[in-house]
Amino acid sequence: MTNIQKVVIDTAPAPEELIARARAMIPALKARAKRTTAERKIPDETIAEMQAAGFFRVLQPKRWGGYEMHPNVFFEIQKLLAEGCMSTGWVYGVVGGHPYELALFHDQAQREVWAEDDSILVSSSYQPVGKVERAEGGFYLSGRWGFSSGSEHCQWVLLGAMVPPLNADEPPDMRTFLVPRADYQIDQTWDTFGLQGTGSHDIVVERAFVPEYRTHKAIDGFLCQNPGQAENSAPLFRMPWAQLFLRLVSTAALGGTRAAINAALEIAQSRISTNTGKVSKSDPILLNAIATAYAQLDEMEAVLRRNFDDLVAIVEAGEEIPMAKRQLYRFQSSSVARRCADLVDNLLPLLGGRAIYMHSPIIQPWLDLNAARAHVANDPNNMGPDLANGLMGIPLAFHFL
Repeated sequence: MTNIQKVVIDTAPAPEELIARARAMIPALKARAKRTTAERKIPDETIAEMQAAGFFRVLQPKRWGGYEMHPNVFFEIQKLLAEGCMSTGWVYGVVGGHPYELALFHDQAQREVWAEDDSILVSSSYQPVGKVERAEGGFYLSGRWGFSSGSEHCQWVLLGAMVPPLNADEPPDMRTFLVPRADYQIDQTWDTFGLQGTGSHDIVVERAFVPEYRTHKAIDGFLCQNPGQAENSAPLFRMPWAQLFLRLVSTAALGGTRAAINAALEIAQSRISTNTGKVSKSDPILLNAIATAYAQLDEMEAVLRRNFDDLVAIVEAGEEIPMAKRQLYRFQSSSVARRCADLVDNLLPLLGGRAIYMHSPIIQPWLDLNAARAHVANDPNNMGPDLANGLMGIPLAFHFL
């Protein structure tokens, strides 16, 4: 460990300070939101401010200048950033969570990324669409991957692919491949109705060599037996990687919903219908819709906070997380984006014609929430069968949990 890394560790801010820094950024994020949307990219100054605030170090190993904090600290930061701009919260969730997975890779891979600069950022696309050829000491990787959020701010990328089995009777080996910026191109394809600022462009790789140590096996993440745990031995890194990943892509929806509720309250405070003369703040149907959204958001946040308090307590006790809890917590995380989108869907038609203009404060959160529900990890229909089958004692069909 270098002296520079030791200074970073010794001066790590308290969790409360990090959360306060995120809350203080909300006005600036709101002010930049239209630019973020128009440019399809988080502004460079926003990324720089998040770096300076220490946000990307929350889940990073201490040996690489990180803080190794409780994941709930990370999620509180993410929700606040998303309240200011959901695209920013989304990118923070994905890019800010990658130091955790990188900590699970072989130590040599970690050194290649962080040895000279431990502030390097990494993007991803876990779609298992790459073509893999076996080679001495590793693999050749080719293909095109979509949805790499924040990729223009990153110098490495994590890409999903299936390694062909050596024997016909063996299943394919799902892995994540760690690739440096020199070995891939970013194709600017991101043109969507929501989450525009995430800049989730395509990644193109043309037969790049990836050494064995720069791959992470999905089965290792499932079994919580990862190469990087030899050096990163804190209980934090004994959690299932999938449990964390699922929350990285669902938590921004909580912040976006908070922004939408605040927008609905703002509109209701002063709106009087020009057609009926009805005062919105006296409309019981609208008020009940706002109250329902507010209460259900609180319930979701409480459950998800409990889930990670429980996961951390189990690994800190040196115990194995029961599969039943992993199934339940995965399903609850996958339900968030759709529940949030439905809540805001219910608000919109009650706010009158002016609420549908693009300058309305509720429109961008509404669009972002409906875009977020398209992520495969935010579809509870993918997760529900395993939960129900588990309750009946039927074995898992999908091991990403």
